[in-house]
Amino acid sequence: MATILVVEDEEILFQAIERTLEKLGHQVHWANRCQAGEQMFGELHPDLTLLDLRLPDGSGLDLLARLRAQNTHADIILMTAYASVEDAVAAIKLGARDYLQKPVNLDDLRHAITRALEETQLKTEVSYFRNREAKGTGIDAISGNCPAIAELRSRVQRLATLPADAVPPTVLITGETGTGKGLVARVLHYNGPRAGQPFIEINCAAIPENLVESELFGHEKGAFTDAKAARLGLFQAADRGTLFLDEIGCLPLAAQVKLLKAIEEKTVRPVGGHADRLIDVHVIAATNGNPEEMVRTGTFREDLYYRLRVAVLHAPPLRERGDDLLFLAQRFVAEVCDRYRLPPKRLAADAEREIRRYSWPGNIRELRNTLDRAVLFSEGPAITGAALGLPVSGSGWMRWRIERDGAAEIDLPDGGIQFEELERAVILAALRRAGGRQIDAAKLLGMSRDTLRYRIEKFGIDPSNLKPA
Repeated sequence: MATILVVEDEEILFQAIERTLEKLGHQVHWANRCQAGEQMFGELHPDLTLLDLRLPDGSGLDLLARLRAQNTHADIILMTAYASVEDAVAAIKLGARDYLQKPVNLDDLRHAITRALEETQLKTEVSYFRNREAKGTGIDAISGNCPAIAELRSRVQRLATLPADAVPPTVLITGETGTGKGLVARVLHYNGPRAGQPFIEINCAAIPENLVESELFGHEKGAFTDAKAARLGLFQAADRGTLFLDEIGCLPLAAQVKLLKAIEEKTVRPVGGHADRLIDVHVIAATNGNPEEMVRTGTFREDLYYRLRVAVLHAPPLRERGDDLLFLAQRFVAEVCDRYRLPPKRLAADAEREIRRYSWPGNIRELRNTLDRAVLFSEGPAITGAALGLPVSGSGWMRWRIERDGAAEIDLPDGGIQFEELERAVILAALRRAGGRQIDAAKLLGMSRDTLRYRIEKFGIDPSNLKPA
C-alpha cells in the first residue's frame, strides 16, 4: 500500500481518483491549493504525488520545483487540461516522472501509478542490496598484519584508486578455498570508481555446462527449446560495473573462447543472436586451483590465462598468516557474540593452542564457522579448546607398509589424521632425503617436477632450507 497525495482543485475529479486508487489498496490524501499541498507533502512524505498544473493560488510547475527541492527523489506526475509540448518539456526538466492530460483517463492513471510505484520499489530493492553488499567492504576489511596480507591490501588499494576514466585491468585472484577471494573482489569493486554500478558475482562451478553461454552472454527468444523469451546475460547485467567470475577454471573450453573474445573486444553476442552488443565491464576472476598447471593439462586456455593475469592478487591461506590467526579468531568471537546478542566471550589458553595447532584446510570460512558454533554452545565467558571440536591429531601412531610393487597399506590412528598435514610431511621428507633438490624429490614421490613445485608453493615450503635427513 502506497501513500499518494493529490494536489487538485476539482473535488469531483479528486473523488474519482480517490475511488480508483483506494480499490488498488492505496491511501489517498487531498490538497486543493499549492500552499496546502506543499505543507502536506512535507508532513506525509508521500510515495507518489499527483499534481495539477493549474491551481487557484499558483502554478503547478513552480510547486513541482519546490517539492523536488524538499525531496530530489520524489515521484511526481503532472495533470493538466492545457497540454502542450512546452509544459511537458518543462515538467520533465524539473523532475516530473510522467505527464497526463485532462480529462484524465482513469485506466491510464491506474497504469501510470502502478508502473511508477513498481519502478520505485525496484530501485529501492536494488539500493538496499547494493548497500548491503557494500557494507563492510572498506580496504580494512582485508584485515591482518602479516606481510602477505599487507601486500594484498596495498595492491587492492592501488587498483581501486586508478582514475575513473581509466580502462580497468582484468584481475585474477588466486588462493585456496575459504581464503576470502570473494571479499577481495567486493573490496576492489566498492572502493573503486565503479562502486555505484552493479557488482555481479557468479560461481562458474555451479552453472550447468549446457547453460554457461546463455548465463554469461544471454540468449534470444527461440534460441533453444526452453528459450521462450529473450534474456540478458551476466555481462550485460554488469554493464558499467564489475563481473566477478569465481572458480573460473570450471568453465568449459568452448565458453573460455567466447569469454576471451568478450574481454578483448568488449562485445558479446547472445545465443541465437546475429549482432554483437557493446559492453563496458570490469572482469575479476578467481580460482582455488593452480592455473599454470591447468594450462599444462589442457583444461584452461593459455591465451585466456595470460589475458586474465594482468593484475594478480593472492589470498594467502591461514596457516601462512602467523599471528593473524589468533587476531582473526578473537575478532570473529566478538562479531558472533554481537550478532547473537550474547555476553562477550573470550578464547581460553587451551583454545588458543588448539587454534594455532590446527592446519585449517578450510581457511577463514572454516575458522569463522567453527567459532560461530563454539560461541553458541559454550557455557560461561571462556571458550575452551574442547568447545572448538577440532579433529585430534597425533593420537596414536599411523603405521605404513609399502609393498614391493609400490602399493601402500596404512593403519590410521583412532583420532584420524589431517590429510594436508600428511601430504606436507611426505613432501618435506622427500625434499630432505633429496637434499632440497626438487627433481630428485619428485622422483622419490613418483610425480612430475611441476606437480611437486605446485605443492611446495601450496604449503609455503622453502626447499633451500632443507638438509638431508
